Amino acid sequence: MKKSLKVTLTILLVAVLAIIIFYPKFKPAVSSLFKKKGNELRPGMGGPGQGRQVLNVSGFLIEPTSLSDLYKSIGSTRPDEEVDLAFETSGKIVGINFTEGTRVKKGDLLAKINDKPLQAQLQKLQAQKKLVDEKEFRQRSLLDKDAISKESYDQIVTELQTIQADINLIRARISETELRAPFDGIIGVRYLSEGSYANPSTKIARLVKVSPLKLDFSIPERYAGQVNIGYPVTFTIEGFNQTYKATVYAVDPRIVEGTRSIVIRAIYPNKDEELKSGHFASVTLLLSKIDNAISIPSESIIPEMEGETVYVYRNGKASTVNITTGLRTESMVQITNGLKFGDTLITSGTLQLRHNLPVVLDTLVKNQ
Repeated sequence: MKKSLKVTLTILLVAVLAIIIFYPKFKPAVSSLFKKKGNELRPGMGGPGQGRQVLNVSGFLIEPTSLSDLYKSIGSTRPDEEVDLAFETSGKIVGINFTEGTRVKKGDLLAKINDKPLQAQLQKLQAQKKLVDEKEFRQRSLLDKDAISKESYDQIVTELQTIQADINLIRARISETELRAPFDGIIGVRYLSEGSYANPSTKIARLVKVSPLKLDFSIPERYAGQVNIGYPVTFTIEGFNQTYKATVYAVDPRIVEGTRSIVIRAIYPNKDEELKSGHFASVTLLLSKIDNAISIPSESIIPEMEGETVYVYRNGKASTVNITTGLRTESMVQITNGLKFGDTLITSGTLQLRHNLPVVLDTLVKNQ
């Protein structure tokens, strides 16, 4: 019995000595149990039963910002001008005067249809006109001397005018055998060879003008009254590491019934012709811009039955503030009433916060 008691006392003595020796080493680990990171509660200075609990929070300093209302859409690039070239009449192609993929000027002769029969008719009419011109000159001299009647002279004048009209008609038909460029541009691949038979429905080649370049995209009908001529537009093209700037120059007055959207057309100078028609574009439209706005992160807003509220850090405590919101972007919200510049918004631990709850501000973030 005495031996058992002696062993027990020895074990207790060793345990006490071990605690005295090793406690300083384990003290930080014990203390860390009371200091949790982020938004966890920690005990007050007076122990578990004394004082109020304090919450660690993050803050956001409200400063003047520039807030832009942007709408993102998708669109396509279009040529400024584009046409499938074809003859106005039928016949055999006797000449092709362009090289595929090259630049042509307005009025350049691109292709020619056989016009020999028309040229022969033109020569015949020109010969007839020469004889009638001489006859009209003689008749006019006789009329001046009252040697013929006015009626006889009018007949020869009518004959001369008829021949001239026939000549003009033949010349117009000859011009239809010539395929000329309607505008400056780049001509694509040709679909026919010299010697082929062509008619007005036969495509010869395609002519495209890509400087400037058009950009077509759509926006919802609710923005119809906000988009005007001259609005700035930015867009990006996949594969091009650059943001391009365009300007709205046309707004379709009709709403597309299927999508309830409005087609917008912008213009991009494309002076170096680095972009081509048919690109898929990611478009950003600037609808409005507000300078010196009060804006806060959207996740810090708490919806309530009476409206929206936020928590503000004031004198070491969380204070509830009712707010009125305005413009919204992807991550920020404009505040039109309830906050002012210099306020510190609490952005973390909102579920644990209560009005007048003591808080400790761990980090403070400013507007970028």
